[in-house]
Amino acid sequence: MATKLPDGLEPYKRTATFTEDTVPAGLLAEHSTKDGVWGLIQIEKGRLRYVVTDPRRASTEASLTPECEPGIVEPTILHRVEPVGAVQFHVQFLRAADATPFADKDEGRGS
Repeated sequence: MATKLPDGLEPYKRTATFTEDTVPAGLLAEHSTKDGVWGLIQIEKGRLRYVVTDPRRASTEASLTPECEPGIVEPTILHRVEPVGAVQFHVQFLRAADATPFADKDEGRGS
């Protein structure tokens, strides 16, 4: 699990705030971001389990809260999230400042 973002990234999209009742099913299942797309899982309230399941990384999980650093999502790395009780969170997507914009319909498919 990455602990630091690379230099030169800039935010380009943010999801809505999700709760334990509104989190999309796709985020609860294994998924990944596109090549070049990083994510920051920001917890607003409560607790969220962030699990990295990709065979290219050691299997790890983190318990994210508002008091801790955001969860860092690496490009193309399989992962999922699990609400732990009541939670509110969103995902901020980042990419290299000089990256070619994606088509709107493909942006942010995952966390």
